[in-house]
Amino acid sequence: MEAQRHYAVLFDLDGTLIDSIGLLLASVRHTFEGREDVAPTEDEWIAGIGTPLREQLRPFVESDEDAEELVARYRTYQRLHHDRMTIAYDGVLDTLEQLYNWGHPMGVVTSKSNEMMERGLRQTGMDVYMQTMIGCDSCTLHKPDPFPVRLALEELGYEAHEAVFVGDSPHDIASGNAAGVTTIAALWGPFTRNQLAPFKPTLYLDRITGLPAMVERLQHGAIAGRTPRQGTASHKAARRSETRRG
Repeated sequence: MEAQRHYAVLFDLDGTLIDSIGLLLASVRHTFEGREDVAPTEDEWIAGIGTPLREQLRPFVESDEDAEELVARYRTYQRLHHDRMTIAYDGVLDTLEQLYNWGHPMGVVTSKSNEMMERGLRQTGMDVYMQTMIGCDSCTLHKPDPFPVRLALEELGYEAHEAVFVGDSPHDIASGNAAGVTTIAALWGPFTRNQLAPFKPTLYLDRITGLPAMVERLQHGAIAGRTPRQGTASHKAARRSETRRG
């Protein structure tokens, strides 16, 4: 009998691995200075975290040109203050090291730009643990679509039933569920259990330091995971209608 591989572990970035919510909110407040009458509330902006910036801005702009101007303002502020306002959540680095030492391949699936994704991972020292990094610029379909998760699995050489996806937002859970992986709701980010429950994560996790033991129990059948909904054939068929950015 072929030995079972260690599960692949995929992560969202903002609100899951790095505590950058304060930066994201400060960036959007700066972006809408002088436009407070049309600016999103904090709750509205947090609800969109996990989707690409241009999609978040769309309900609050009048034209594509207006959107581009606001994206530029947001990015300028974000780049300037990124390093000061971006840190790893407590326990993340120790958890990644433990998973790495136990043989679990890992990756990031985020709707953040590749530039800022890579910068945040380098700054916090997480980049050395990641074997795949899928950002907004990696593909043309984004969470909550399943494609970014499937793309990460393809780069790792894994099937959905061999993987978990840890994320803090409804978009993460919806994307992971649609991709057929086991979804783990991170409860240390900006979303509560009650906010995530309607999206039906497979499991909930209160502290990231509990992740290695959870993954091991899941892999060895001590806790029930998601029954895979896509085999190899249907996975390949689904990919024919999806697009990776070249």
